[in-house]
Amino acid sequence: MTTQIRYIGHSTFEILTGSTTILIDPFFDENPSTDRTAADVAADVIIVTHGHFDHIADAASIARRTGATVVSNFEIIQWLQNQGVQNTHAMNIGGRHEFDFGTVLMTIAHHSSMLPDGSNGGNPAGFVLMLPDGNIYHAGDTGLFADMQLIGEENLEVAILPIGDNFTMGPADSLRAIGFLNPKVAIPCHFNTWPPIEQDSESWSASVRSRTAARPVVLQPGECHQL
Repeated sequence: MTTQIRYIGHSTFEILTGSTTILIDPFFDENPSTDRTAADVAADVIIVTHGHFDHIADAASIARRTGATVVSNFEIIQWLQNQGVQNTHAMNIGGRHEFDFGTVLMTIAHHSSMLPDGSNGGNPAGFVLMLPDGNIYHAGDTGLFADMQLIGEENLEVAILPIGDNFTMGPADSLRAIGFLNPKVAIPCHFNTWPPIEQDSESWSASVRSRTAARPVVLQPGECHQL
């Protein structure tokens, strides 16, 4: 089966690869970009990039209901275990781990990571999913950083990048990031959820086409991209 990347909204993605369903940054019930709820999604694996509410809000409830394995940094994993999540896998920056569905690489991100209750959320991160159909990079919430050039050496099929500005990099820096990462496809996220991060995705797409070698793919909530 061809790997599918489904955009839920904000920074939440559902990746279907083989027989595995992977959720990245599950934010459903209070996400104004989607009408799906945490009670109606399936998951085998949940990946959490950092501790902010709009990335982790529904991770515990989905993991408890589905038995999904949650992959994140050590501090977030401890926090989720205290909420009754049983299946977890802690990682840290620069680490790789081979799972049944493929290999996961945890990368740096420049952001913050406090958990919703004020607990220490450890270091924010991005993740490269090395799957049979191609490698997918989800940058998490981050500003531009020069070491994206090293991540670009991972032969990326897709790079998922925030473009909302204000809290993360914006459209201009995302173009530089695409140049560093050299993916075949660039998918934007973390934009248009709330007024402070409103962006013109059509203008962004035109800039990606004219100034990078990547193909821009702007997904509306619920839409999919196939590898």
